[in-house]
Amino acid sequence: MFPNALWLVLNALLGSSSIRDDATHTPPTPLRFSLRHAHALANSSTPHSLFRDMVPSSSFAESDWDFTIPTRNIDTHRPPSLTAHADARRHSRRYGQTPLHFGWESTSVPGPDVSKRETLLQLAKMTANSYYGDPGHKSWYPLSGWNTSVPFGWEPDDDGFRGHVFVSDDNSTVIISVKGTSAPWIAGGEGPTKKKDKLNDNLLFSCCCARVGPTWTTVCGCYAGGDKCDQDCVEEALIEESLFYHVGINLYNDVAFMYPTANIWLTGHSLGGSLAALLGATFGAPTVAFETPGEKLAATRLHLPSPPSVHHITHVYHTGDPIPMGTCTGVTSSCALGGYALESKCHLGKRVLYDTVTKRGWSVDSRQHGIQFIVEKVLNEDWDVDTEGKTQREVPEMDTQDDCVDCYNWQFGSFK
Repeated sequence: MFPNALWLVLNALLGSSSIRDDATHTPPTPLRFSLRHAHALANSSTPHSLFRDMVPSSSFAESDWDFTIPTRNIDTHRPPSLTAHADARRHSRRYGQTPLHFGWESTSVPGPDVSKRETLLQLAKMTANSYYGDPGHKSWYPLSGWNTSVPFGWEPDDDGFRGHVFVSDDNSTVIISVKGTSAPWIAGGEGPTKKKDKLNDNLLFSCCCARVGPTWTTVCGCYAGGDKCDQDCVEEALIEESLFYHVGINLYNDVAFMYPTANIWLTGHSLGGSLAALLGATFGAPTVAFETPGEKLAATRLHLPSPPSVHHITHVYHTGDPIPMGTCTGVTSSCALGGYALESKCHLGKRVLYDTVTKRGWSVDSRQHGIQFIVEKVLNEDWDVDTEGKTQREVPEMDTQDDCVDCYNWQFGSFK
């Protein structure tokens, strides 16, 4: 274990060996996890991940911060190496397709059992806690079963990627929980990451550089007038190494370096959930994301190679939240009024969709987007209970977004 209270910079030590192919085939038994590290993006000209160990002398030891999560075996596909994955992305950008010789490695690993409400509730609480650096915070959710966590990104001047790393008692499984956007209506509210959060939101989830209306200042120069957007330009805008996806790759590799034999899961809410899903698609890691804008458009623009299946990624959201539904759009929407162009709606993998509008009679309101709302109002009870009070289904049945299309009213091509 690394020295207590030290921030560790590990990126320079890592290579393509960070992606492991040592699939474990353990029985699907519940795992106990605890908060062991905090992670962050260093506030410097050369972005790198920072970690802080959590030990009994820290404030984390004063709270109940363990989690127990039911598991099941999940089939997934991993790239042969991070180098091969990066080469495939470059090939796709140049030639428009993944190289034919690129081969995914199929494996089966213990993953979260998303058919259990307890699983979703515990992961949602982990995700909610990623908005706070200290378990002593009044909004921190006590957890049962995960013995250690390490926060990342919680120094006062850290203004980027933040969250926590939870580790099972036997070090066999690690969960990276990524903080989402800091905004007034979301858990965590305002904060020093707000500016970079908004930049990443508007680059990843807008159709064309956050061109919502004529009065908007775009976040990249790809708008070509009318309904035209330069495709090469928007793809180039996502290559910037300081953007959170690229920082997330470094973070994943750092965690893999620290726990070389562990099975890594990913979770997050909103922007954090979308980033978790993109990293899950990159590394083949089991992923559960809550209330996320659609990240499939970003995956295409990042030229992520498409594995044979992305069913190891699960999205959880409800119909009363316009952000994952892709309806928080237009110049008069609450998202636009806050300066966010969250226009994408298509997600990778499977989804657990709570139809709260039909079944519970809820209205559609962006104030129902926050992760605390999900924990306390959506995941607080079993979904389908009969008239005698017996549970028929703990959570809604999973499905996929077939024939989903983003930005259908835009023309993308070579306009620059």
